[in-house]
Amino acid sequence: MASGAEGAGGRLAGQTVVVVGGSAGIGLETARQVRAEGGDLVLAARNPERLERAAAELKPLSTAAFDANDTARLEGFFQDLPGRVDHVLVTAGAPAYTPLDELDLAAAGRDFGGRIAMTLAVARAGREKVRPGGTLLFIGGTGGRRPARGMAVMGAVTAALPALTANLALEIAPVRVNLIAAGFVDTPLSASLLGDQLEARREELRRTLPIGRVVGPEDVAALAVHLMLNEALTGATYDIDGGQQFVSA
Repeated sequence: MASGAEGAGGRLAGQTVVVVGGSAGIGLETARQVRAEGGDLVLAARNPERLERAAAELKPLSTAAFDANDTARLEGFFQDLPGRVDHVLVTAGAPAYTPLDELDLAAAGRDFGGRIAMTLAVARAGREKVRPGGTLLFIGGTGGRRPARGMAVMGAVTAALPALTANLALEIAPVRVNLIAAGFVDTPLSASLLGDQLEARREELRRTLPIGRVVGPEDVAALAVHLMLNEALTGATYDIDGGQQFVSA
C-alpha cells in the first residue's frame, strides 16, 4: 500500500499499520504512536462515532466500521485492502468474567471460540496482505493465569493464545506473529468494567506494583511499536503488567 505519511522522518516512515480496535484505549494510543513515528494507518473499529473521532485526529488512509467478531466481515476487510501492509494490531475483544453457576454455556462458547476464530481469521487473511517480515500483533492478558472464581473462560483464552501465536508464527512465516499479554491497563474499557471502584483499583496498584504506578495504554503501545520494528521477534508472548502477576494485586 502506497505511503502518504506526513513528513519523511520516523522509524515507521513509509510503512502502513492496520489497527483493528483503533478507536479507543490501547489501539488508539498505538495508532497515535505509529503516526508519531511517521507511519500510515488503516483504522477499523466497531463504534462508528468513536472511529470518526479517531480518524479526524489521525488522518488514516482509510477506515472501516464493523464488528471484528464477524469473521466473514473481518476477512473481507483484509481482502479489500488495496495493497500490502506492513503490520497489523488487533485489540478487539473484551474479557469475560462469569462464575460457573451463572455461566451461560452458549455465551461461554461464543466468548472462547469467537476469540480463537478471530485470531485465526486475521492470520489467514493477513498471510496474503502483510509483507514478509511484517507482523501480526494480538493483545491478550495475564490475569487469567491465576485461577479464581469466574475466571474459567478467561483462563482458557489466556492459556490458548500463546500456543496459537507460536503455531501461527510457523505456519504463516515469513510474516511474524506475536502476542502482547497485558495486566491491568488504565483504559476506558477498564473504567467501564470497574465503575466506581476504578480509583480504588488504581491506588491499590500504585501501592503494590513493583513499578509504583499504573500501566497505561501508552506503555502497551510502545511495546507494540517495538515489536513491529524488531524483525527478529516472532512466535512469542510479551508480558506487560508492571509486575502485577508477581504480587497479590
